[in-house]
Amino acid sequence: MSDAELVAKVLRIKLDKAQQILQAHGGLRGLVNSERMASIKEIMLRFLKADVINNNFIRSPQAVSDYLRASLRDARREVFKVIFLDKALRIKSEKDMFFGTIDEASVHPREIVREAIMQDASSVVLVHNHPSGKVEPSREDYEITQKIKSALQTVAVRVLDHIIVGENAYFSFSERNSL
Repeated sequence: MSDAELVAKVLRIKLDKAQQILQAHGGLRGLVNSERMASIKEIMLRFLKADVINNNFIRSPQAVSDYLRASLRDARREVFKVIFLDKALRIKSEKDMFFGTIDEASVHPREIVREAIMQDASSVVLVHNHPSGKVEPSREDYEITQKIKSALQTVAVRVLDHIIVGENAYFSFSERNSL
């Protein structure tokens, strides 16, 4: 089924109208990110999130990656998210902690420590997006990762990973042995 056929079916409109709508929004991705489709996008994100919450982070990295990309890749500004895990590495919750501009976000380690204690987390995964689409970490990304890791060590909470989400890719500090 083509994108236009799918849109026509979902919106219950004729194929030519669906093609016009897709063209006006620059394609399916633009349409999904439009206000017109906000509810459908939210349903999709909740569906992906349901596969992540209460799952073991280590055993389900693809589900976590899919959810993170879907929820962050089209953000127009940086969002710094923390995923909180229990002792069995099950995801307890995730929270958008800091918001920034198109190319930076001010991140405060003490706020992450406070939230980790409130969540009774044993470990965390740090996540943020690069609105530019490029996933290569900056010097600041490396520095803040180490600051957060040090701060959390004081309360016996481990940082399992720091993931940067881009256009259609991600960078994992853990996978690259950069933690």
